[in-house]
Amino acid sequence: MLRFRSLGSGSTGNGTLIETTRNGRTTRLLVDCGFSLRELTRRLAPLGVAPEQIDAVFVTHEHGDHVGCALQLARRHRVPVWASLGTWEAMERRSSAAAPAAVAPAAVERHVALEGVAIAVGGLEITPFGVPHDAAEPLQLRCTDGLARLGVLTDLGAPTDSVVGHLRGCHALLLECNHDSQMLADGPYPPFLKRRVGGVRGHLANSQAAELLQACLHGGLRHVVAAHLSQQNNTPALAAQALATPLGCLPAEIVVADAREGSPWLDVA
Repeated sequence: MLRFRSLGSGSTGNGTLIETTRNGRTTRLLVDCGFSLRELTRRLAPLGVAPEQIDAVFVTHEHGDHVGCALQLARRHRVPVWASLGTWEAMERRSSAAAPAAVAPAAVERHVALEGVAIAVGGLEITPFGVPHDAAEPLQLRCTDGLARLGVLTDLGAPTDSVVGHLRGCHALLLECNHDSQMLADGPYPPFLKRRVGGVRGHLANSQAAELLQACLHGGLRHVVAAHLSQQNNTPALAAQALATPLGCLPAEIVVADAREGSPWLDVA
């Protein structure tokens, strides 16, 4: 059985825990690790999971709300980390600048993820794909246990045909709904930041997330989670309404990942 749970999603930190159990063996993949190690441990504890029980971390890109304690977790608990080459280089530059005397990067079990090349992590197979975002070499991913498919998409500026192609056929989707376009336009951000957030290498508006969802609709789609909401430029109600429209359901039926509480476990049938 494949299931997933947001540990928290927003500009203060992002992390999604994906699990599958096969023949009595549970595989746990953490997609992004945008918290301190203490905070990650706190968020895992109610789930009965310790940091050392994570089998691998996949870092989508080098921004702090996605990297967080990934390297510290890897060093302390020997958890392997996957990321693109560009993300690795950006993470190491940041790590060296922040703490030149820290443990050498060689202490981390590094794996380079390539766009479109499947990665086996225990009972899971993950396929990274590129997205337009203002990072060195950002990747998002599709994940399967061989029966069900989950798409994770938290940071991108535009829903390209390639992105839609990777997410079609997924039975569950975690989709960025970063901002409401009108709230962003009327909000307190300076003009340069509004252009960045709303640009093709920025973040998805609710309306763009709804268009992407419409393009990925099929009869087997079971769960849709709205993620990475801006505290200044969006509301859970607006995000839920945007995703409910293409699904033809009530907004109350849409799960919205909270920045602090994340989401409940969701089974991907």
